[in-house]
Amino acid sequence: MEKSPLITKKKTRITSLYYLLLALVLSGACSGPSATPPEPVMPIPHERQLEWQDMEFYAFAHFNMNTFTNREWGMGDEDPALFNPTDFDPSQWAKICREAGMKGIILTAKHHDGFCLWPTETTSHSVKNATWKDGKGDIVREVSEAFRAEGLKFGVYLSPWDRNHPDYGKPEYIDVFRQQLRELLTNYGEIFEVWFDGANGGTGYYGGANEERRVDKKSYYDWATTIDLIRELQPNAVIFGDAGPDVRWVGNEHGFAYETTWSNLMRDSVYGGMPEYAKVYAPGQENGTHWVPAEADVSIRPGWYYHPYEDHKVKSLPQLLDIYYHSIGRNSSLLLNFPIDRRGLIHENDQAQLMKLVHKIREDFSVPLPLDKASITATSTLGKGYEVSAILEEKGHYWAAAEGTIAATIQLEFPDPVRFNRFLVQENIELGQRIKAFDVEIRTEEGSWTPLASGTTVGFKRILRLPDTETTAIRFAITDAKASPTVQHLAFYLAPKLLLPPSINRDKSGMVSLKAPEEGLEIWYTLDGSDPAQQGKRYTEPFPVLDPTAIRVLSKDPGTGEISEVALKALQLARKDWTVLGDGEQSEHLIDEDPTTNYFTDTDRVSIDLGKSYALTGFTYFPMQNRYLSGLITRYAFAVSEDGRQWTQVSEGEFGNIVNSPIEQRVTFPTVTGRYIQLRALDKLDDNPASYAELGILIGNP
Repeated sequence: MEKSPLITKKKTRITSLYYLLLALVLSGACSGPSATPPEPVMPIPHERQLEWQDMEFYAFAHFNMNTFTNREWGMGDEDPALFNPTDFDPSQWAKICREAGMKGIILTAKHHDGFCLWPTETTSHSVKNATWKDGKGDIVREVSEAFRAEGLKFGVYLSPWDRNHPDYGKPEYIDVFRQQLRELLTNYGEIFEVWFDGANGGTGYYGGANEERRVDKKSYYDWATTIDLIRELQPNAVIFGDAGPDVRWVGNEHGFAYETTWSNLMRDSVYGGMPEYAKVYAPGQENGTHWVPAEADVSIRPGWYYHPYEDHKVKSLPQLLDIYYHSIGRNSSLLLNFPIDRRGLIHENDQAQLMKLVHKIREDFSVPLPLDKASITATSTLGKGYEVSAILEEKGHYWAAAEGTIAATIQLEFPDPVRFNRFLVQENIELGQRIKAFDVEIRTEEGSWTPLASGTTVGFKRILRLPDTETTAIRFAITDAKASPTVQHLAFYLAPKLLLPPSINRDKSGMVSLKAPEEGLEIWYTLDGSDPAQQGKRYTEPFPVLDPTAIRVLSKDPGTGEISEVALKALQLARKDWTVLGDGEQSEHLIDEDPTTNYFTDTDRVSIDLGKSYALTGFTYFPMQNRYLSGLITRYAFAVSEDGRQWTQVSEGEFGNIVNSPIEQRVTFPTVTGRYIQLRALDKLDDNPASYAELGILIGNP
């Protein structure tokens, strides 16, 4: 029987009404009140600290009297006329920093020697009496304006210790110090950070007294009053010091934060320059009373100030990458120093290495996993408004576990296998630092879960470098926390391998070791002059090279087939049969093929028994590579002997520019046969014993 149109219409209306009511019910459930936000876990950051955390990577510029005296710490007796940069251009600094993604700069307005880079009213020891611009210049003004022109922030370093001022160590000096601070904080626009060094008291010029002056580091400076002054003049500026109060020293000058780095600090137990700070307080404390996050400061060279002899010692790309991942990747900011040279510029070598670092970091984080394609779940959620999907949203949204939960897991399921080797996670630090321990796990093809990496604290940002990994599911398992954990951002990336040539090292016995710049790379090499990309042998373990040989090496990414440039190293005769004559202490350092160890001799000469006679065509002298040089040979005499008693001088000369460029010196001469060699120092850098990192011979043309 045919259905009545009326009945059909009635049923349709009832069905429509049912679905409408169901939609309204569901809509009401979804549009209900959000869950109550998590309670903050004290301490929590101030707004100025949150703004500072977002800066993350910024520059330090050491440029002052030490630049022109070749010192790190001046005594305070220097003539202001010495300060005279020939091509000062802070816009060059600012453009380089902007291109590198740095957010600002901190300038050494006054270092320990007391020389002021601005025309202060407090002392004559300033640019007012410099040769530069006939005393009418102002470095602080030019730098601050150049950086603001590039959209970058400006901060000041002001040394509390002043080895020039006659009143240092007396109550009167504190008024001088605060007046200098007032000038800097009122005449140069907005300041993002005020940086106080922990070095305080010691020997100095002190207006001609030339004596040692010690101060009570806890009470002399009356820091509470100084901090109040800064808050009055620059309320948005963070203050750096061992004890903060806003930002703390990471505890070393290597640029490394700690595996466990808390932003919490027992602040009232710390004072500037305390001896036990680095060991006891620098990593922060889980139950710290104040929010004082870490700042990792490090120089791109060994020294903080410019020294020509360090032009070849700029940190390598692998070193700079380690610094990045161990500072920013460990809940710290990174303050990277540039020793401004005597021209008044960032040196070309420093700029080149900085841009290599920046290019690689941008590469590392350019290919994120598509988390929007993943199914994301969490074992615990606080409620509406704090769902796990918030980790994909813009800043201001975050996932939170239910109150009372200290262990929770975020799981990501992908429709297809994904590959990654970097992991990044951030807490919502506005509510305090919470996470104490976590694991990153992957699901195997068999369906079981296996740990990939573990970590402790997270804080503002934690980054892990991981092995190349492929999977369809990942878990971020928080295994312990101070309180219910929060996650503001979670990401995985596939970073390309660091394709640089391997390092080549040989020991005294002649065993050669090769090391790739990154795990997961293969090493290929040749010893016959051929191309390792075509005829190379894969490196698996150290191997002997006893005779003069040219070794060629490259790194290869087995995943992509890409290779690095080829590195070439000419290895001379192995030194396994050599003996240093005489009783000098640590004489083995002279022939251990390790340029980081040194040998010193009061006699200003060294003699070596080569074990048998060779047809010699020259010698090599590797000067010491220490930060502070001493005993470098500048003029030499080289002699050869068959019996170690009768010597024939075969070469005499000068190691030109060795003080400014202490690299290996290579001297050749007409072929001469001998079993013994002797190098004499005819002149040296100073009156200290002659120093040697390595002494070698040339017997062919590898």
